[in-house]
Amino acid sequence: MKLERDAPPAGTVRDWLDARADAGGTAIVFPDNGDVLTWSELRGAAHGFAAALTSKEVKKGESVAIVAPNGKAAVSAFYGAVYGGFRATMINLAAGRNAISYALEHSEARFAFVHESCADLFAQSNLTGVTSVALAGSDQADLHAVMPQDHALLMYTSGTTGRPKGVVHTHASLLAGGWTTAIAHNLTDADRGFCVLPVYHINGLCVTVMGSLVSGGSLAMVSKFSASRFWEQAEAGEATWFSVVPTIISHLLHGTTEPTAACKAWLRFGRSASSALAVETHAAFEKRFAVPIIETMGLTETAAQILSNPLPPGPRKIGSPGIAFGCDVAIQGPDGAEVARGTEGEIVVRGPNTLLEYLKNPKATSATFREGWLRTGDLAQMDEDGYVFVTGRLKELIIKGGENIAPREIDEALYSHPDVVEAAAFARPCGSYGERVEAAVRLCDGSRLSAEALIDLCRERVGAFKSPDAVHFMAELPKGPSGKIQRLKLAELIPA
Repeated sequence: MKLERDAPPAGTVRDWLDARADAGGTAIVFPDNGDVLTWSELRGAAHGFAAALTSKEVKKGESVAIVAPNGKAAVSAFYGAVYGGFRATMINLAAGRNAISYALEHSEARFAFVHESCADLFAQSNLTGVTSVALAGSDQADLHAVMPQDHALLMYTSGTTGRPKGVVHTHASLLAGGWTTAIAHNLTDADRGFCVLPVYHINGLCVTVMGSLVSGGSLAMVSKFSASRFWEQAEAGEATWFSVVPTIISHLLHGTTEPTAACKAWLRFGRSASSALAVETHAAFEKRFAVPIIETMGLTETAAQILSNPLPPGPRKIGSPGIAFGCDVAIQGPDGAEVARGTEGEIVVRGPNTLLEYLKNPKATSATFREGWLRTGDLAQMDEDGYVFVTGRLKELIIKGGENIAPREIDEALYSHPDVVEAAAFARPCGSYGERVEAAVRLCDGSRLSAEALIDLCRERVGAFKSPDAVHFMAELPKGPSGKIQRLKLAELIPA
């Protein structure tokens, strides 16, 4: 099967895995231990797991939980569940016992693949009697027939503002998610992505795993991100591109290791997603490492990417996650009407990569869609060239004295200081103004920067009204599984 730029992939994930296996070649290399997994071996492992589940009379479309870190087993289990016509339910290992228990119960999974390293976590979280299933299975079972619109993936949102929602993707929308990445970055069968983000997060799963399936390329996969080993692993894996988040970019920038000339000769680009990349961090990274960073934007509900800057020498606009690829993106006002260029509104998306539904939550599904457009909850402006400039999240806006303040503007001011590794402004309830501005910051090792100096820097850049009243230093800011800073948790974590 061949990647087409003008139309999303037809067929199912099973069809595409069969095609890659029949064509042959390497699917994934593992720099951690030197293992290599061919497409044929991956198909064999997937078929075996699918057959094992089928022999246990798991119904088509039924949830099968996958409790595993990045590695050969996790990828084989994911592909096996989807290959067999089941709903691969990726369990977020960083979510905590209560959230894992909720996902197992809400998904109604009866069976799970549990990696040996996750056995204790699974045992503590498994309040619903889910049975563990091994990867090995019989080839004799007749698999369920699968269609493009059948359920393929169930992934739970972070739930920072309430109960996590179960996002359901079909075979078609999963493949479309990989396709939007492939066409935006001109991926071919000669490319090898570097997967350091967890595959139980939509970025790791759709951007790298689905991106390589659809493009016919391959992956280098490690169990988790390591700032000290990142460049070494990228070189060992002969990666031509990588997908990370802004916090990883900042940690690499403030780290001591450098890519070798051989590593940079392989690398075409890196991409950043999941949250806004500070302009100063972006520019400093490219200056130091001479590796272009492509800022992008995606959601769990859109199988990852909706926006991307073009690759060099195309016009990149620093501070923007780019233009739409493979879907339609617009900026709408509260009434659902598209606003004028340069006017702030909500980002909405329409395309083949959007979710089918929130599992067992028709009210949330209905509220998310408006006349066919998926509402993202992100505020932005679009310029005359179609580039989107994100200004904030509807739920994260700080409302001080009746004025809306976008936390990102304050984040940018804080990141402009070279000692700042992580930063996030947040709202604190206030009797005088309703809410006031505070910020949490992580500094590089050895820095003696004061809170007063950072507040003065913000006053200079964004004015006194928007500047934080207090800056709190933390050893590390709270993050979700993708590395995205969880801004809404800061007020409860930091004493007033």
